[in-house]
Amino acid sequence: MKGQKGFVLMTKRPFSGFFQRVARWQSLHHERQALASLSDDALKDIGLNRGDVEQDSHLHFWQDPLRK
Repeated sequence: MKGQKGFVLMTKRPFSGFFQRVARWQSLHHERQALASLSDDALKDIGLNRGDVEQDSHLHFWQDPLRK
C-alpha cells in the first residue's frame, strides 16, 4: 500500500514542469516582440543594437538564453 500512496501523490501534478516551461516560452516570445518594437535610440540606451535584436528574434521559442 505504501507504493500506491506514493504513486498517487506523484501523479497529482504530472504536467507542472511542462506548464512552467510553456509560461517561460510565452514570456520569451513577448520579450522578443517588445525588443523588436523598440526604436534604435531606445535599444542604444539599454546597450543593444538592431543586429542583436535581429539575431535574438531568429531563435526558436524554446531556445532560452538563461536556460530557465
